[in-house]
Amino acid sequence: MADLEAVLADVSYLMAMEKSKCTPAARASKKIVLPDPSVRSVMHKYMEKKNEVNFDKIFNQMLGYLLFKEFCEQTSEEPVPQLKFYEEIKLYEKQECIDERRRIARDIYDNFIMKELLAHSHDYSKECVAHVQKYLMKHEVPPNLFEPYIEEIFQHLRGEPFKNFLESDKYTRFCQWKNLELNIQLTMNDFSVHRIIGRGGFGEVYGCRKADTGKMYAMKCLDKKRIKMKQGETLALNERIMLSLVSTGVDCPFIVCMTYAFHTPDKLCFILDLMNGGDLHYHLSQHGVFNEAEMKFYAAEVILGLEHMHKRHIVYRDLKPANILLDEHGHVRISDLGLACDFSKKKPHASVGTHGYMAPEVLSKGTGYDSSADWFSFGCMLYKLLKGHSPFRQHKTKDKHEIDRMTLTMNVELPESFSPSLKSLLEGLLQRDINKRLGCKGRG
Repeated sequence: MADLEAVLADVSYLMAMEKSKCTPAARASKKIVLPDPSVRSVMHKYMEKKNEVNFDKIFNQMLGYLLFKEFCEQTSEEPVPQLKFYEEIKLYEKQECIDERRRIARDIYDNFIMKELLAHSHDYSKECVAHVQKYLMKHEVPPNLFEPYIEEIFQHLRGEPFKNFLESDKYTRFCQWKNLELNIQLTMNDFSVHRIIGRGGFGEVYGCRKADTGKMYAMKCLDKKRIKMKQGETLALNERIMLSLVSTGVDCPFIVCMTYAFHTPDKLCFILDLMNGGDLHYHLSQHGVFNEAEMKFYAAEVILGLEHMHKRHIVYRDLKPANILLDEHGHVRISDLGLACDFSKKKPHASVGTHGYMAPEVLSKGTGYDSSADWFSFGCMLYKLLKGHSPFRQHKTKDKHEIDRMTLTMNVELPESFSPSLKSLLEGLLQRDINKRLGCKGRG
């Protein structure tokens, strides 16, 4: 009977997946009505108290970005060419084809740099110009070619354009949406819940489908009794906060992000991106170790996810193959932010994480650390993908104290089968001295 129930649950889940791709549920069943524009003053005061009325916080939300863009393009009395410049740079950075990147780089240089230089209207530093010219003269187009310009563009946008935006109808619309978001009341009735797709210490993860849009999500349900019994209130609340921080921005690359959160009398529910491809630990156990080319692909995507967190002053602290999930197209995302921590105001000192992946500074009691710890864990994870075990579990020891001792004292010997570039990468990431560690060089 249990087997039959499992089969029926699987069939129901697969049918929901197919239905979400072809025939989304009727969207008009719940019409969105924005609150009255008079809510602006209340929401402005509320967001000011939470320190959310600043350019960076608003611009890094999709809603804020789109409304600010509309203001610059349609409402602003003064033209704001810096926003178009920024968008062209972002388009350039997304290109994978070198020839396409080279074409866009030349267009950007001609239209936004050289044209203004000739007209003596280029309001950027000489260092920015020199940086771009240095690479273009060598016919090189690295992804970060225009990076020095980004901060100077932001410095301009933070000034008069943002000040004028806050006085506009577009900001009023932003306040209306934020008020709606704040007061949205979701319940289990808004979702059709299907089979269990994962389990954790505090509860289960289900595949679910939102009733009004037909979109599939993962619903992480944390049992309140279990949380209280295991004294996990701080962990559960922290995960909710960290998910909110990383789930904002124009791009949230390669991180399992949260779309909604609500609670019932006995559960806390997070509605997350659905990942159907298993995790890297599972694929490692089923198919054996990865080759360098496969590892390089996954490593590049994980780096982008880590950078997204680090820019928001979040250290992840639990990087390992089991926490890297795959979607149906084979791309990876970092999941489970329960141990992540905001280090913007105070560096963490706690020794948390998984033994064999924790950085030396995390293991050293009383030592503060920042995002530098993630780069050491990243090196350990890459080593495991290639060899099947952490560099500090070479003899399959399960003694945590021995693993920690080796992490603090042992110099990792890399196999001769590793290519010179791979050896250089791992040696840089596994540096115990954070001032020499690749990815941070002591700067977090």
